[in-house]
Amino acid sequence: MERPELPLPQLHAFVVLAEELHFGRAAARLGIAQPPLSQQIRRLEDKVGHALFTREPGRVALTPVGHELLPVARRALSDLADGLAAARAVGSGRTGRLRIGFAASLALTVLPGLLRDFRQRFPEGRLEIREMTTAPQLTALRERTVDIGLLREPEEADRELDFRTVLTEPFVAVLPHGHPLAAGRTVRLADLAEAPFVLLPREAGPGLYDRILALCAGAGFVPDVVQDAVEWQTVCALVETGLGVSLAPASIRRIRLKGVAFRAIEPGAERTRVAVAWRKSDRNPLVAHLLATVSPQSQATR
Repeated sequence: MERPELPLPQLHAFVVLAEELHFGRAAARLGIAQPPLSQQIRRLEDKVGHALFTREPGRVALTPVGHELLPVARRALSDLADGLAAARAVGSGRTGRLRIGFAASLALTVLPGLLRDFRQRFPEGRLEIREMTTAPQLTALRERTVDIGLLREPEEADRELDFRTVLTEPFVAVLPHGHPLAAGRTVRLADLAEAPFVLLPREAGPGLYDRILALCAGAGFVPDVVQDAVEWQTVCALVETGLGVSLAPASIRRIRLKGVAFRAIEPGAERTRVAVAWRKSDRNPLVAHLLATVSPQSQATR
């Protein structure tokens, strides 16, 4: 069966419309009028043989066929961009681009030094950083929309990706400043058994979420999670209001909120792990250069 040729301009128009879900905004982003955009989408749908979008007054949505095509289209455009960037780097002596996804808490630990080293070693390289929780980073790596991931507690049984531990740090209890347990220097984990908890949702970082639940289980209880929040700063802000307590990586102590106390937990042997992740098949030389600057267990927070 002959495979249909999918012109890249049509794929580009499709991806932009899929992101905007609005013909006017997508056309403005592409720098074209709406009729040419509609024509591009119609031609692509003719080639695919199925509708990619449902069109109703005031509403555009992807069809199941569109959802299936979207990651493929993104990879195709990303591969083209990577190829062009690599070719230009060879022709001009520049170093190309590196796209890094990172968990927000790592802006408090490993990320600044990593970016500083990169800038010093490759001053002409183009660096793009994107704040993402762990699960979206893994998806972005597989879909080739980032080149490097900095994430917590990844599950390393992965055929496409490699991982290297770059940081371990203990957990701390996050308490409202007036909480009775905040009066001491340490907190027994079992003493939090009756407290309501504020945590990141599991879908944001399954590995870290499961580690926290395992810590609580080891202390003999299941935490009563009354609220979740995607960012640690929001978790701390909710703790400050008295909504609950939390367990977090020790680097979260660098979030300065007057109404929040951070206390070491007992027993304190358990540590959370930060890893750098990359595609096994990646041929971007900047990925290899960055990995060469990151040694295993290069940092630890006590």
